[in-house]
Amino acid sequence: MTVIGTAVPGIKPGDRPAYSLSAAVVVVELGTDPGIGLTEAEAADRNVRFGLNVLPRGRGGGGFARVVRQFRDPLVYVLLGSAAITLVLGQLVDSGVILAVVLLNAVIGYFQESRAEHALAALAALVTTEVGVVRDGAEKRIRADRLTSGDIVLLRAGDKVAADSLLISADGLETDESALTGEAAPIPKEPVALGPETALADRRNTAHAGTSVTRGEGRAVVVAIGAGTELGRINQLMDATGVAATPLTRKLAGFSRKLSVVIVMLAAVMFAIGLVRGYAVGEMFTAAVAMAVGAIPEGLPAAVTIVLAVGVVRMARRKAIVRRLPSVETLGGTTVICTDKTGTLTANRMTVEVVAAAGHRHDPSGSSPPDAAVRECLLAGVLCNDAEAPDGDEWQVVGDPTETALLTAAQLAGLDVHGELTAYRRLAELPFESGRQLMATVSRDAAGHSIGYVKGAPEKILALCRDQVTAEGGTEPLTAPVHVGVVDELAGKGLRVLAFARFTPDPQKIFPGGEAPATLTLLGLQAMHDPPRAEAIASVAACRAAGIEVKMITGDHGGTARAIAREFALTDGEPTVVTGSDIATTPDDVLAGTTVFARVSPEQKLRLVALLQERGHIVAMTGDGVNDGPALRKADIGVAMGRSGTEVAKEAADMVLAEDDFATIEGAVEEGRAVFDNIRKFLAWTLPTNLAEGLVVLVAIVVGAQLPMLPVQVLWINMTTAVFLGLPLAFEAKEAGLMTRLPRPPGQPMMTGDLVRRIAVIAVVLVAGSFAMFAGELRSGTSVTEARSLTITVFVFAQIAYLISCRSLERFLPSRRNPWLLGGVAIMIALQLAILYVPLMNDWFHTAPLALSAWPLVLGLAGAAYVVAEIDKFIARRTGRAAGSARGGRRR
Repeated sequence: MTVIGTAVPGIKPGDRPAYSLSAAVVVVELGTDPGIGLTEAEAADRNVRFGLNVLPRGRGGGGFARVVRQFRDPLVYVLLGSAAITLVLGQLVDSGVILAVVLLNAVIGYFQESRAEHALAALAALVTTEVGVVRDGAEKRIRADRLTSGDIVLLRAGDKVAADSLLISADGLETDESALTGEAAPIPKEPVALGPETALADRRNTAHAGTSVTRGEGRAVVVAIGAGTELGRINQLMDATGVAATPLTRKLAGFSRKLSVVIVMLAAVMFAIGLVRGYAVGEMFTAAVAMAVGAIPEGLPAAVTIVLAVGVVRMARRKAIVRRLPSVETLGGTTVICTDKTGTLTANRMTVEVVAAAGHRHDPSGSSPPDAAVRECLLAGVLCNDAEAPDGDEWQVVGDPTETALLTAAQLAGLDVHGELTAYRRLAELPFESGRQLMATVSRDAAGHSIGYVKGAPEKILALCRDQVTAEGGTEPLTAPVHVGVVDELAGKGLRVLAFARFTPDPQKIFPGGEAPATLTLLGLQAMHDPPRAEAIASVAACRAAGIEVKMITGDHGGTARAIAREFALTDGEPTVVTGSDIATTPDDVLAGTTVFARVSPEQKLRLVALLQERGHIVAMTGDGVNDGPALRKADIGVAMGRSGTEVAKEAADMVLAEDDFATIEGAVEEGRAVFDNIRKFLAWTLPTNLAEGLVVLVAIVVGAQLPMLPVQVLWINMTTAVFLGLPLAFEAKEAGLMTRLPRPPGQPMMTGDLVRRIAVIAVVLVAGSFAMFAGELRSGTSVTEARSLTITVFVFAQIAYLISCRSLERFLPSRRNPWLLGGVAIMIALQLAILYVPLMNDWFHTAPLALSAWPLVLGLAGAAYVVAEIDKFIARRTGRAAGSARGGRRR
């Protein structure tokens, strides 16, 4: 139960909850004022005394829990079991090395997971939530974490409520409390006192932290922050969840479980075969351990974590701030991008080019003065407007680009915009909402006369008009068809058209039923040009070349949408436009194949996303409004606008664009594809060697030979190569032509047929080559220790050669530089020479120096592994081209 003032001087603990008191009482007890708010000095002092408006972190994100998570892996269990077996057998060095490898793997995983979490937290901090407040008598926006008890907050549609706040006033205010109470429908809010036992879901006088404003506006006083809010109370009932499990990590976890079962079963079978062939029990335990640790890809978890973390950082450099880790892996598979027009494809720099009123067209920047009809149309654009024009020597405006364009047009046409805004005092407002597609205001001049103005979508305004103004300022019957023709003509040129009207307000009920009056007088039209972003045109072309469909879903007029679609070449021929009014009657197959949608409501956006997903598409959806939240959540990748987007849209999105630019989406998709590529490269590199290490032991037991490698030697290969050879693949730069490929099919597994074939071929080369060399060395009289030293050296250098091939799974000898990889290869060679030629390491790892004559064999097999991999690439490219031509119908 939220009790006000628990940390404010003069308020005793146990006071009645805030929602049971009147706002007048609360503001006095909190030492604030509804019109002036707190002073900046007092707010800063309360921030120090009461803390910031943030939720405390849960226990799940602590360091100890992160350590424990490193050991929750079936493959780790197998390694620990192997360490126990070798310890029982008295092989203390081997057991110690296995445990050291487990601990090393845990340390690497701990620090990489920690870095990934910190990177995500740092990026999330870039998407700061801001709130409107009144401080020192002035309205301003501040960071939400700076709110404190007693602050006067301003609530408007699209805002996210940042602290529990008691309403002082409300005008049609409704909030979405589904995240807090589970109630799906928006909740009307009003400033009334309630009973002390009122349930949370019924507290209609309080705007709660974590909810969002869906319509209307209001003013409220903050009564609880951070852990003291209802959201904070719920947060304290549960531990933090830590790093989210992504589809990729879930697949890899399943792969680990299955691989563990297979390894244990093969080890048991090999153990039985060995006993049948007469091997001693202790020797067979050693062989089973060698096979088990050889087949386990110990470096896989750390490699995936690093690849994903690198992807997040690279996307951030391209102004795409990832809020949820699954976005990194999902982005690369995007097949459809549903984008808005304004600000994403276009520059959102509006300029009014034409004012059409009373049968005349006027250029606001021209030299001729406007007639009475044009002048009142421009005045309507000034008064029915939330942008600001501060008084000063230089003309400057602040606000939404559409609204600032209206002020600038009026100023250029000769109106004194600042004077008009000063002369008229706003009495009431009907805010713009996507559902009604209009905004209305009522203002009063110095003489006490009230006038109402409306602006919005032409079809909405024309439907409410009964007459129209004349050039002289009189009225005449409405000629709707004429205006519809003008709208279609201007929209066909790619201009955004708004209609303006006036009405005489009823002092008893200004906006009946919360809607604009149905008896308007049409003033005219204003048509604006929003230039396309040059980089967005190139990015749309790049996406289409990559087989990604780009669909434009806009609230603009159909003619405007068609012109923009034509300019951006969204389709090969003349674009077909489906409007929101036609969606309900259009067959699903037609909708799925349509590229341009106009006058679309948020509910229709949601339906279009679901329709595309039902057809197997991976959908990215852009949005900025409060009502875009459902579609953003429904999409596989919700993309919010960082500059123009509401807090609700940002909260619902997986990714936030810092620059509100379509080119950023294309860049993020490219980085997502690169992340997926690098994970596959690591799998293609590590799995053949792990498989070969296990199989070479199995083959030795089956044919009755000595073990080519001991468990401790296998672990040496696995861990050193995973760290110094495998992990540098995470930093591999994206390949050229990444955006010329078709998207991977949504249901395609990580282990494709091509990848499985590559793994099998390289594993066979390593097993056959290394076992043949091991057997040959023994036949020539070489000691077992020297033969085993040759075998592990063959594996290490073959992995180095094969690593160079794996830098690209399709192309030959990539020219990209990777200093991490070059450094890793140099360190790996140095370490391998040390294990061969340093006496202490000879003792630890049961190795011996290699004779000079053995090195040609080592380099020969390494070269063979590289050549075989390149031949496999060549075959894959030949068959891939044939397969690509068969699938080419998807490319547009």
